[in-house]
Amino acid sequence: MENESTFVAPEGVYSVTEEHKPSSLAQHTISAAPILYPTKISTVVVRFSANKQTNSPGLSQLLGGNREKELKKDKVVAKEREDGLSVSSSDDPDDGSPDASSTPAPDGPASPPTIPHEQSNTPFSHSPGGLGKRKSVPRPKHNMRTTSSTFITRLQNADNLNKALQSKQGDTTFLFYNSAKTFVWTEAGTKLKEPLARIYFSAYPTCHDVNLATVSSERIDVIIGFHTGDILWFDPISSRYGRLNKQGRICNSPCTAIRWVPDSPNLFLVSHADGTIIVYDKEREDGAFIPQEPGSSPPTVFPLDGTSSSSSQGEWNPLDSIFVTMPPWHPVTAGGPILPGTKPEKEKTGKNPVSHWRVSRRSIVDFVFSPDAKYLASISEDGCLRVIDTVAEQLVDCYASYFGAFTCVAWSPDGRFILTGGQDDLVTIFSPWEQRVIARCQGHSSFVSGVAFDDVRCDGRTYRFGSIGEDNKLILWDFSSGALHRPKLHAAHHQRMSMTSSISLALRRRGESTVFLPPSGTPGAESPLPRYHPAPSRNEVAVVQPVVVKHIGNDMLTDIQFLPRGLLTANKLGHIKFWIRPLAVQPRHLRTQSAYRRASQTDAIG
Repeated sequence: MENESTFVAPEGVYSVTEEHKPSSLAQHTISAAPILYPTKISTVVVRFSANKQTNSPGLSQLLGGNREKELKKDKVVAKEREDGLSVSSSDDPDDGSPDASSTPAPDGPASPPTIPHEQSNTPFSHSPGGLGKRKSVPRPKHNMRTTSSTFITRLQNADNLNKALQSKQGDTTFLFYNSAKTFVWTEAGTKLKEPLARIYFSAYPTCHDVNLATVSSERIDVIIGFHTGDILWFDPISSRYGRLNKQGRICNSPCTAIRWVPDSPNLFLVSHADGTIIVYDKEREDGAFIPQEPGSSPPTVFPLDGTSSSSSQGEWNPLDSIFVTMPPWHPVTAGGPILPGTKPEKEKTGKNPVSHWRVSRRSIVDFVFSPDAKYLASISEDGCLRVIDTVAEQLVDCYASYFGAFTCVAWSPDGRFILTGGQDDLVTIFSPWEQRVIARCQGHSSFVSGVAFDDVRCDGRTYRFGSIGEDNKLILWDFSSGALHRPKLHAAHHQRMSMTSSISLALRRRGESTVFLPPSGTPGAESPLPRYHPAPSRNEVAVVQPVVVKHIGNDMLTDIQFLPRGLLTANKLGHIKFWIRPLAVQPRHLRTQSAYRRASQTDAIG
């Protein structure tokens, strides 16, 4: 029953219903040059109103009817989230600080009263002034259709694009992907003959992301990173754009991954091949900034173990901390708490970067946020998975790979598990709350190039996820934490478990603050590497076997993403396939974050 366009899973037959391929010009460009930057996929679902004004003369008027509703809705959302994790400063129109909404905090078990950790002056910890204060949502400054920039070499829009957008009703899934020096905007599920837009650049797009917090029928905020370090903020609806880190002014190392901060309209993070992760605000201008190198100790630089940097502490250890350079406009260096109704002078002229993290001496490969945006999982070529507290800007834990570098990472929709793929041909399941490797998945015969959870088939007891590799295999896996028994622990493993981090997520579950931490090596602190966890041996970890193994084509697979209606796969030539699900599957209802935390606590205690 299987062929090139189908495969059989336990729930039924998946089949290819549409394919997206590069244009002949792009195909020529790809074949003429080596594949340096693989094709990556971003998707977003946009809801178009069914009540359209047929006599409206322009697209902006046609799509702008819901703006007032959106702002009112945003006000309500911001009010509901005032007690959660805030990821921005006040966003008055005259304020240059981050204009980000607050990130909802999970319904943690008996969440403790505000602790110093949640009151820290960091880019992620200021309370928003309320989205309602802003009369209009800022747009990118420049028109891509009329630009004279040499960075953008060509814009090719579909015929009657505005008319096509005006006629849309209900939910539409837009697909974005990079291929060689082009960036493509198309629609998934409609079998379009031509994409909605294709943009040609003078540099290679390497990564991109869509802001789910601001998306509407009248705007889509897309952020694109390039191999030159340049960053482009782009709205395909209006064909407008803005540039950040122009010509590598802040960092000229290639962008390796880029993500919007969840629920933030303005803040995003970019990782670079030089081992850094940089926090940006899309509405700020680039500032004059030189990151501090580990070893020197100006007053504005802090390693993330809670102490100021000094040469007496010795060389920076990337397995035990991350090194932060705080610009003059950073909330910490801008000077203490902000009194109601006042703003520090420096904050009014805030520029990019918002903050600068030196995470590794090797290239950062990718990173993802936890569902509540409080943590970030970063993987790098040094073979480490690092869990970083984004609010405190601190390293929480560092996990070693079994062999080689990690190549891809995903966080489960309930926040309980982190998934990695690597050069060891393994997919590894980590439990950050228990600080251990839960299982390893064996099935690939080459490097794993992409992993993703299938939200539709995750219910808190059973988790479906997929992986793709350089062996051209698409593999589906089913994992049940209850079905796996913790392997017998050897004495050496017991010792490693006792050397856990003083700022581990296990401690965080109990509401303990992690702001005032003793520096590594001080009396009473764990040593020598309290945050570092070596990889357990094979006989210490359970093994998960594949549910489905499907060989796809002859070209290396580069990305995988699940949608409510199916899954997308991409290969190095920019060829994307949409595999539709066998039946309409109702999403399994995930329990609340607090329920998961309680369950994981029980598991850990048991």
